[in-house]
Amino acid sequence: METLQITTREREELLPVSGELQRLVREQGWRNGALLVHCPHTTGAVTINEGADPDVVRDIVVNLRRLVPRSGDYRHAEGNSDAHIKASTFGPDQLLIVNNGEIQLGTWQKVFFCEFDGPRTRKLWVQFLPS
Repeated sequence: METLQITTREREELLPVSGELQRLVREQGWRNGALLVHCPHTTGAVTINEGADPDVVRDIVVNLRRLVPRSGDYRHAEGNSDAHIKASTFGPDQLLIVNNGEIQLGTWQKVFFCEFDGPRTRKLWVQFLPS
């Protein structure tokens, strides 16, 4: 298992990590199989979405704030219940296809780390599963 370290700057943001994942695949010499990307944080997540137009990321973040506001009928003492709900909505991991040493994504797709309780230093666990 490999670990990617991520530093976030905002309370809520989606950071593209496709490049770091591809670099890791090449450095490790992983050729064909699957790449499991897992977030071990309960207020972070991993998703795949459009990475070509930054307005898509902006729209996701802004509208998630409306759907799950920071203040509400929450009992969790840390004051970050909204972050837990948002992370659960996206989920902690993604499974990616690796073919001939390349992560297989659609034309407009990127992999994003989703921060919902930042800024923080986070990590992603990455495990290659050869075919």
